[in-house]
Amino acid sequence: CKHILVQFKGAARSRTDRSEQQALARAREVLEKLRAGGDFAALAREYSDDPSAAQNGGDLGAFSRSQMVPEFAEAAFRLKVGEISEPVKSPFGYHIILRYK
Repeated sequence: CKHILVQFKGAARSRTDRSEQQALARAREVLEKLRAGGDFAALAREYSDDPSAAQNGGDLGAFSRSQMVPEFAEAAFRLKVGEISEPVKSPFGYHIILRYK
């Protein structure tokens, strides 16, 4: 899976002042760009608050359900290959998830 994380003030490990509503709006904006054909890795580098996204384009590699917070794991494992999630809220913020294999 790949993901784009949009954090808000008060989320775990957050370093932003954006409100939860602003974070959700930003996540929806990214989702629209993806649906319009945007490149996931490029958008992850531009928009993701996950510090590793600049290096890996949001790629999380293979993981088990137990390695991720429940909200993220449930959404990721529900996706079919090639599907992109709606914004998924976790303790870290809002995620846009792409299942690519």
